[in-house]
Amino acid sequence: MTRVRRRPARGRWPVRDDPAADGHTDRTPGGAADDDPAARGRTWRSVRSRLATVLAALLVLLALTAPYDFGRLSPGAFVRIPLEALLLVALLLALPPRGRRLVATLAGVALGLLFLVKLLDLGFSASLSRAFDLVLDWALLDEAFGFVSESYGRPGAIGAAVALALVAVGLPVLVTLSMLRLSHLVVRHHTGTTRTVAVLVVVWVACAAFGVQVAPGVPVADTSATTLANGHGFQVRLRLNDRKTFSTTINDDAFRDTPGDQLLTALRGKNVVVAFVESYGRDAVEDPEFAPQVGAVLDGGTNRLRAAGYSAQSGFLTSPTFGGGSWLAHATLLSGLWIDNDQRHRTLLASDRMTLGGAFQRADWQTVGVMPAVTRAWPEGSFYGYDRFYDANTLAYRGPKFSFGTMPDQYTLSSWQRLERARPDGPATMTELALVSSHSPWTPVPPLVDWADVGDGAIFQDAAEGGRGEGRRSAKRIRADYRQSIEYTLNTLVSYVETYGDDDLVFIFLGDHQPAPVITGENASHDVPISIITRDRAVLDRISGWGWQDGLKPGPQAPVWRMDAFRDRFLTAFGPR
Repeated sequence: MTRVRRRPARGRWPVRDDPAADGHTDRTPGGAADDDPAARGRTWRSVRSRLATVLAALLVLLALTAPYDFGRLSPGAFVRIPLEALLLVALLLALPPRGRRLVATLAGVALGLLFLVKLLDLGFSASLSRAFDLVLDWALLDEAFGFVSESYGRPGAIGAAVALALVAVGLPVLVTLSMLRLSHLVVRHHTGTTRTVAVLVVVWVACAAFGVQVAPGVPVADTSATTLANGHGFQVRLRLNDRKTFSTTINDDAFRDTPGDQLLTALRGKNVVVAFVESYGRDAVEDPEFAPQVGAVLDGGTNRLRAAGYSAQSGFLTSPTFGGGSWLAHATLLSGLWIDNDQRHRTLLASDRMTLGGAFQRADWQTVGVMPAVTRAWPEGSFYGYDRFYDANTLAYRGPKFSFGTMPDQYTLSSWQRLERARPDGPATMTELALVSSHSPWTPVPPLVDWADVGDGAIFQDAAEGGRGEGRRSAKRIRADYRQSIEYTLNTLVSYVETYGDDDLVFIFLGDHQPAPVITGENASHDVPISIITRDRAVLDRISGWGWQDGLKPGPQAPVWRMDAFRDRFLTAFGPR
């Protein structure tokens, strides 16, 4: 029996004029729902949820697409389709809930750590023109803290360290939470996600086939996450293997057993100086922004020294480091080994390798180290074995600081002259000097003063006060300050030789490395100038086969050697014929 639904009598239909009659509420602005706290709460939670989802997607996308080379950092570099993301989404769609959560968690942790490595690579490429070394560079964090502390104050260094720690802990956690949130979204919209992934795979293949790029050198069809992981994995294996092989290389030394009376015979009675000029790189003498002014200083210095009876010759050496790591350049030049990382440096310090200073010592020279930037225990000192060593404390500077530099280079040379070269006649000396006025962050340097007025350094107080209060500097201003600091140190060296030089002085000065990419730009060479100054023409005759050019400024065609070749070439040139 069919039930017949009765039509209500006319006029008995429910009236909808009352919003509460069927549970509907007025959604118009200014309606009653706007005053309902529960409704407002639901609206706010919905907005907050959507915002969190958008931020999670942006964070994951940023972790996947962010470049890890500072030279390629541009808005166009983020326009990429990461293949790893497409594969991961496809995997999440295929997995059951438990497996999906596990994969999303592991992928989030891995991606968060990879993002940290990218940030470290960005920082290192910007400052040292190389990638972060997962095995060796953790020790540089202490050096970085010291640099920031010396340049900007200890509170700034502590603040930077705390911020870095928070990023290191928080970034992997945030990326992992973002991955879990997005994995739920992917499954909730299974059909739409599948179609989107399919379309993006087709686009990715097309972009890969035609090499599509929005930013130069950054393909839209992206596999950079895999490339980065593989690159650092290879780097780790390389470092572990190098640890085993380098220790045997140290013992391969042609001069290891050479008697002292057969070393440096052509320099007997000479006082030899090897001075490292901080950040004095090839760009200082060739970059159009610096070369006219720096070149004028070098050419003028050549003429001034020639008038005082000196001759000079110059070339280039290729440094093992760039933008920092001066100790690696010092060790490379003095040991005759390629010391391009701290693992090799530590292995060298634990060895009995004969350095250039050790050769002078064996040949009966007194050896002297002058390191104005050394303000605490310095383990390298025992390896180099100086007969006398002067650090920031023993140089007794009483003037103002100029950013990172503990003292101006003129004071360093003046104090060394007073403490060492003015001593009563004794054995000839070989001195290693480090000059730091041209160290980053390249703040203003003092003017040269009369050498008789240098005293304890208090004379530089007015210059320090005049250089304060500039605030944030533009990149152009930083480059100008770099150029001026190089000019200052070169002028100081020339003035020192003019004032205190004699017939027995052989003065060698060179750069330790190029300055950071903010000065040189990307893809700069590792070359640094090197010059030798002397009044004794016979000294320069000994290196006539080197092909070095006359004067203090090496030209574009000047010879270029690796820095580790210098020790053996020097010992050969000045040994018995």
